[in-house]
Amino acid sequence: MIRKSLVGALAALTFLVPAGCGSQPPAAPTHNDADVTFAREMIPHHQGALDMAKLAEGRTANPELLALAKRVEQAQEPEIRTLTAWLREWGANPSADHGAHGTGSGLDSLEGERFDRKFLELMIVHHQDAVEMARTELAEGRHQPAKDLAQRIVAGQEAEIGEMQGLLEVAG
Repeated sequence: MIRKSLVGALAALTFLVPAGCGSQPPAAPTHNDADVTFAREMIPHHQGALDMAKLAEGRTANPELLALAKRVEQAQEPEIRTLTAWLREWGANPSADHGAHGTGSGLDSLEGERFDRKFLELMIVHHQDAVEMARTELAEGRHQPAKDLAQRIVAGQEAEIGEMQGLLEVAG
């Protein structure tokens, strides 16, 4: 008798659970709007830094500034590729225009110590903006790899800001 009741109860339960539903809850999204905003805004921001960094060659004789510019390029070019790939993965447009970062600075008309000073002043502000964007991602983002990248941006660019401030002090 108990066996018939259990079989009947189990049969009844199978009709209550919709087809295709298992015990696993639906997967939560791996990203949110803050992640998309971070990627969309960081791409043109990084591109502006790359544009400025590429101007250093031939305009400065300062080996420390040239090495800094090279590190900016080496760090930010791969990050642009990563951010672009995430946007495509998320079905978001990776080519959203958020203004021109780093253009119109007048750097392309300067050389020597005048270039060095202007480059450092502009790049410090540029890095500070990137740190602020990365901190917003850390506070509001959901995509763990984007948050990891944001943390690397904060650490790396804060270190470079300190380095650039030191170079400015030496330049007088």
